Order: sequence, then structure tokens, then C-alpha cells
Amino acid sequence: MNLSLILNILNFVLGGFVTTLGWLFATVMSAALIITLPYTRSCWEICKMSLLPFGNDLIHVKYLEPKSAVENSIGSLLNIIWFVFFGWWLFIFHILCGISQCLTIIGIPTGLAHFNIARIALFPVGQRVIPKDIADLIRQQNTTQYDRFYK
Repeated sequence: MNLSLILNILNFVLGGFVTTLGWLFATVMSAALIITLPYTRSCWEICKMSLLPFGNDLIHVKYLEPKSAVENSIGSLLNIIWFVFFGWWLFIFHILCGISQCLTIIGIPTGLAHFNIARIALFPVGQRVIPKDIADLIRQQNTTQYDRFYK
């Protein structure tokens, strides 16, 4: 069996199921309420990350689909609003869950996964969850483009 699969099952059993249900509920509620509709995609991405944190990684959408500066500005504004109303307490929740799981030896990998989820919970707008190998490839391509541009 794949190590990512084993760790994802361990995460699911040690509380990932509850976290995923919470984020799924947040996704449905943000879709149901008109005012929070722009955050539906962000809640869904966090839901995916909380269900399968191992073997996946976060990458900003600007690396996947380069857009205009106006769309990036709107995303930044939405992230600031998210941080003020939701992000900071969700960040603290996932940090506390991560610390409590790291206190047990068997829960250390899932605790580290909570720290990764806390990272996306702060500023989720524009973040996408993709397989880790694809994220690494995209980062390599962007690094080589950056090196070519600034040399």
C-alpha cells in the first residue's frame, strides 16, 4: 500500500472525518448564503485538504492560471475579509488540533497535516489543492522561468 493512503486513513480515523464534515458543512452553508458565495470554492478546497492531506499540496491559482492584476486584487480583498471574520479562529482551531495530536506518537503525522490545513485556513482564496508531484513540477517550472527572467 502507498504511504500516503495509509496516512490518509490514519488521518480519517484520528479526527479527519470530523474536520472534513465541518468543512463540508461550511461549504454547503457558504453556497446557501448569497453573501458568502465567493468563499464556497475556498471552503471546498479546505474540505479536500482535510480529507486527503497526504499526497496533496497547496498552490496558488496564479501559478496554475495567470490572471490579471484586478482579479488578484479582488482575491486579496476577499482574503482580508476572510481573515478578519473567519481565518484567525479557524487557524487557531487547526493549530490546537495539531498540537493535541502531536502529543501522541501515533498522531504526529495527522498533527502536522493540521498545521498544513491551518496554513490554508488563514488566507484560502486563490489556493488550490492538487497532487504533490504536480505542485512540485509547477514550482520547478516557475523557478526556471524566474531564473531566466532575472539573469
